[in-house]
Amino acid sequence: MNRIKDYVQLHLNIFLFSITGVLSKIASIYYNQDGIKSPMLYLFIFLMFLNCGIYAIAWQRVIKKFELNVAYANKTVSLLWSQVWAVLIFHENLRWVNVLGLSIILIGVLVVQKYE
Repeated sequence: MNRIKDYVQLHLNIFLFSITGVLSKIASIYYNQDGIKSPMLYLFIFLMFLNCGIYAIAWQRVIKKFELNVAYANKTVSLLWSQVWAVLIFHENLRWVNVLGLSIILIGVLVVQKYE
């Protein structure tokens, strides 16, 4: 049961990491719309750095519970979250090559998990 809790913490941390990309893209949208004078640009840059700080502290706590190769192999799941955000928030198209790439990544994560 403790191991499941550790993996939940790991993946919640990876989820948190994926939010950084969303905040970064929103900041770039405000920059492209209003330039460097946009107050929303600075708000999202601040939120991005805050999120990175929280993530870094949480990552250091979680990484102690795993072998390094397992933790970093699982971190690639953030690419899955990036695709979810791209489709849900930014209304981007999900192509078959994206699905193929994500499938390969997830198979790789499962292979690493199998030998832990």
